[in-house]
Amino acid sequence: MACSSISNHIHPFIQFQSRNPKSSPPRSLPIIARSSQSQIYGLKLPTTLVNYSPLCVPPKSLICAKVSKGGVPPSFTLKDQDGKNVSLSKFKGKPVVVYFYPADETPGCTKQACAFRDSYEKFKKAGAEVVGISGDDSSSHKAFAKKYRLPYTLLSDEGNKVRKEWGVPSDLFGTLPGRQTYVLDKKGVVQLVYNNQFQPEKHVDETLKLLQSL
Repeated sequence: MACSSISNHIHPFIQFQSRNPKSSPPRSLPIIARSSQSQIYGLKLPTTLVNYSPLCVPPKSLICAKVSKGGVPPSFTLKDQDGKNVSLSKFKGKPVVVYFYPADETPGCTKQACAFRDSYEKFKKAGAEVVGISGDDSSSHKAFAKKYRLPYTLLSDEGNKVRKEWGVPSDLFGTLPGRQTYVLDKKGVVQLVYNNQFQPEKHVDETLKLLQSL
């Protein structure tokens, strides 16, 4: 799946409630989007009140993050770019940045990967490890890491099992895997959850700010 911008048009399945006086008003589910920087999708949305019509199938439900600040995320064991098993517990005792991204070799994800690469020495100085996770297989990760000289671990979450267990939200209409970064401290406790689909480099800035303050 491409790591690209999503149309800002209103989803065709979202309809305003009919005002036909001859028909009884349909039962509807109001959804309020606040005019602010969305912490889930990184989108600025106008303040609107829309209703789902019962005559159509509503879009995919939003996924609420299961892993939040102050929590301990589910452990995992995934294969890295060399096909070796890597467990989250391997990083216990040092801060670790775990970032979920949509796919290898897509524009936004490549920018993000290279931004982590370019700041890798700063992460090392802060005593932290960096781990990238997507649904691509190990061979795709290996080619991606080699092409862009990525010095950190990339893990293959085929089937997006870990992504689902961590509750990483998808984009606005569920068409792309979400881009979300977590910073875990030495004890494995989450100190930051940052989501911005369309400004991938900001994930690096936000995580460094936190790590340098610990």
